[in-house]
Amino acid sequence: MQHIPRKRFGQNFLIDHSIIDAIVRDIDPKAGDCVIEIGPGLAAITQPLLARLPHLHVVEIDRDIVARLSRLYPPDQLTIHSTDALKFDFSTVGKDLRIVGNLPYNISSPLLFHLAEYRHLIRDMHFMLQKEVVDRMVAEPGTSDYGRLSVMLQYRFHLEWLLDVPPTSFDPPPKVDSAVVRLIPREDLILSAEVEKVLSPLVTAAFSQRRKTVRNTLAGWFDAEALQALGVNPGDRAENLSVHTYIKLAEAAVQRAAAR
Repeated sequence: MQHIPRKRFGQNFLIDHSIIDAIVRDIDPKAGDCVIEIGPGLAAITQPLLARLPHLHVVEIDRDIVARLSRLYPPDQLTIHSTDALKFDFSTVGKDLRIVGNLPYNISSPLLFHLAEYRHLIRDMHFMLQKEVVDRMVAEPGTSDYGRLSVMLQYRFHLEWLLDVPPTSFDPPPKVDSAVVRLIPREDLILSAEVEKVLSPLVTAAFSQRRKTVRNTLAGWFDAEALQALGVNPGDRAENLSVHTYIKLAEAAVQRAAAR
């Protein structure tokens, strides 16, 4: 029975076999890997993954697709977690996780932030995303795409743009281009819980009004003199500050709070 893609789940099913083959080659799954696929859909990537893996976990919200996958694959080959990926506790699967998926574009950013909370359990992630989102993820300081998403992912992950995917690779074709990106948790940049807690609202404040300078957007955190003392030009805009600079500002904010 044919499955009709559902807009509310952001379903666009990958059908281009050359793209599918390229993604699986980039993932390069090995028999002992613990792999979780988010949004398996019609099993375009699930099937070639299972050709290389004895077992696979999938997270799927659509009950019709869950039923379809249950008919196609036995439980000892495919463990199906029938739930919303935004609410799924990935720690229940194990550690050294390899997570893959053609992510629904309507929830991609919140899902990436949700997954970031489990990065200590993750080896790597390979995702198909809207190209515009990948542009923002890998953007460098001083560019128009560089923003909160860039900073909050780049301090947590090494990011690598793998390939572009045109709309014709999907059914139904989306109205946007797509891209595949690899995320590997960083081990060279481990922040304390206190600094991490401060970093998010600080970065959000900095980018809240992109046309304004950090003298204005971070006025609730630092005055111009304090910014200069930290090596930050108060006349710069948020997109001019590097990830390391934002971390330095968050560390200074924690130190100031502790000194009060």
